[in-house]
Amino acid sequence: MQWLSKLNDKLAKTRAFLTTPVSDLFKQNEINDEFWEKLEETLLQADVGIIATNELVEKLQKHAMENHLREASKLFDVFKNEVTEFLGKNPAPLKFTTDGPTVILIVGVNGAGKTTTIGKLASQFKEQGKKVMLAAADTFRAAAIDQLGIWAERAGVPMIKHKEGSDPAAVAFDAVVAGKARNIDLILIDTAGRLQTKTNLMEELKKTKQVLQKEIPLAPHETLLVLDATAGQNALSQAKLFKEAVDITGIILTKLDGSAKGGMLLAIRKELNIPVKFIGVGEKIEDLQVFDPHAFSEALLEE
Repeated sequence: MQWLSKLNDKLAKTRAFLTTPVSDLFKQNEINDEFWEKLEETLLQADVGIIATNELVEKLQKHAMENHLREASKLFDVFKNEVTEFLGKNPAPLKFTTDGPTVILIVGVNGAGKTTTIGKLASQFKEQGKKVMLAAADTFRAAAIDQLGIWAERAGVPMIKHKEGSDPAAVAFDAVVAGKARNIDLILIDTAGRLQTKTNLMEELKKTKQVLQKEIPLAPHETLLVLDATAGQNALSQAKLFKEAVDITGIILTKLDGSAKGGMLLAIRKELNIPVKFIGVGEKIEDLQVFDPHAFSEALLEE
């Protein structure tokens, strides 16, 4: 309950931008063409996306017609139920293997909060009693290696690194070899974020996966894409490009507390069919949380 209360506070911007104008729209309007146009416009402005917006509006139109509704207020509960259905009902937990270390590849563009997210995950899983190791496979920026090192020290976990400019796949390989030797439970691998040269980056990620599988056949067990919620539709475009190139198993959506565009979660679920596994709603380690669709929709749609 404490987390739900905190989530309510953190989603203030999203709620003000999405839920408040939508709820006002339902309260003040009769059902007519102008109402549907305003609803569609509001959802698109909140980055719900064209596909999800069209489906939501169509479902509401069908319900209104079948039930001969004329007052928009009678549709708001239907709207809330549809949003909850879009987000899903249950969290999508990480998949841990019982045979050797679980390997998680973290991908995304620079600035999305990738390295910080890895540090928070390391801290949380160590607190849960897991033996965690980090791998600095973003070798293109010395700053990335240094930043990950700071998080490793803060979390009290080991880190495998090579010098700047080294082969990222070699770093990942050394990490899994070391992880197996040290009986590590979880290996989190940072990768370079360079979407503007996406062909090279994606080929590098494919190579890294192939190298990992020489040592652990099913690795990586998860490939998580970190997206910045404040990037809006640009983040959705990034997700589409990454999905085309690598097998993304989940999304971590950061900076939701600073975004009015939380509607993007609906777009992600509808357009990409990739589960959101974690959301970031603040700077503290505990502000990175497992995404609970029901709790999120409750907080988002609170009147």
